[in-house]
Formats: sequence, structure tokens, C-alpha cells
Amino acid sequence: MSGHSKWSTIKRQKESNDAKRGAVFTKLSNAVTVAVREGGGVADPQMNFKLRLSIDRARAANMPKENIQRAIEKGAGLTGGNIYQEVMYEGFGQVGVAILIEVTTDNKLRTQSAIRSHLERGGGAMGSGGSVNYLFDKKGYILVSGEGDRSAMILKLIDLGAEDIEEDGEGIGVYCDPHLTFELKSKIETAGMKTIEAELVMRPKVSVPVAGEPAEKLKTLLEGLEELDDVQRVFTNAEFKM
Repeated sequence: MSGHSKWSTIKRQKESNDAKRGAVFTKLSNAVTVAVREGGGVADPQMNFKLRLSIDRARAANMPKENIQRAIEKGAGLTGGNIYQEVMYEGFGQVGVAILIEVTTDNKLRTQSAIRSHLERGGGAMGSGGSVNYLFDKKGYILVSGEGDRSAMILKLIDLGAEDIEEDGEGIGVYCDPHLTFELKSKIETAGMKTIEAELVMRPKVSVPVAGEPAEKLKTLLEGLEELDDVQRVFTNAEFKM
């Protein structure tokens, strides 16, 4: 079990304070559309794992049902519009930390150029394919509310099948096999615990500690990446030391 200041925690706090609703909804809509298209046009979230995750993220952001439905219909080819695809770009930040940038885009050249430019302006660099990805594992991640006896909850979560657990101020982060994410989420809720979110993440195999001025510059770099129009999520192996 480990506990440290994760970028995901900082990101969620920022989103809750100053997210631009329209831009967030656009990104979430694109993610839903891509999930349907990459799932072979399957619009049933019970039959399309990635779609279910995307819908959950949209609902967590209070995205209206009508917007979600339009995105689903677009992905199923029932309406027109640009064709989006999911791409993962790789890069480096301050003190050599690794960065994965997940995007949905209808123009890879435009998106790659924007990401490269932002990385270079912020003291980072674009990486070639495979230069960073091997440093991460794809995992299911479930954030559980920390209300209650945390020690007892952690023991129960391990019994339910958690591979690893991280504690932070928001709650208890649970990692698992990505294919078992919803199964474990259901078990956790059946056991009487409240889940805040469930998603697939790229978890670093080894973290790089970052503190002081490099940490502040890196946070600025990461926040700027997430504000780019096509960027869905940003993952890093940085461990922020407060």
C-alpha cells in the first residue's frame, strides 16, 4: 500500500474549482462518441465496457442526458459530424518525468503540433512512440469515500480483490485488473461503501519524486496540457512532495 500526492488528486481539485463547463462537456462528448465507434457501434453500455466508463465520467461531471445521448448517436453513425479517434501521445516533463497524454481528435497533425508546442514551451519534450508507455501499466481505478473506519475499510477492500490501495485526503484509491473494474465496484458498493468514481488509468510502475520549483513548473505544464481542446486525460509518474 502506498500514499502520496498524485497528479489525479490535484487534477480533480482543480476541475472542481475552475473547470470550464462547456469545454469539459465537449471533451466528454468526444470520449463517448469514440467509445461507441471503437466498440463497433455498440451503444449499450452494458455491452461496451469503454462506453460505460465514458458515460460514468460524463455523469460525474453533471453532463445532461441529452448531450450523452447525442454523443452516443454520433458514435453509432446516426448523425453526421467529424470522425474522432483516440490517440496516446508520450512526452517528458521537468527532471525527466514521464507523461502520457490521452486525446480524442479528428486531426492528429493539429493535435500533435499543439502538444509538442506546449511541452517545449513548458520545459518538456515530445517523446517518440514507446519511449514512455512501457513505464506504465493499465489498471482499473476506483475511488472509495473515506468516510468511516478506514483501517477496517482497507482490510475489506483487500478481501474483495483490490490489488493495491492508496490513501489520500479524498478517500481510498483502489487499483485492480482493468477487466474487473465494474465487478469490483459492484462488490464494494454491495459491501456498503460509497464509490466516487471508477475509470481506467495508466499507473506508473515507478514514481519519480518532484518537489520545490520543478514541481510547480511541472504542475503548470500538466494543467496546460489538460486545457488543450483535444486532451482527455494526462498521466505522469511524478510523485509530488508537498
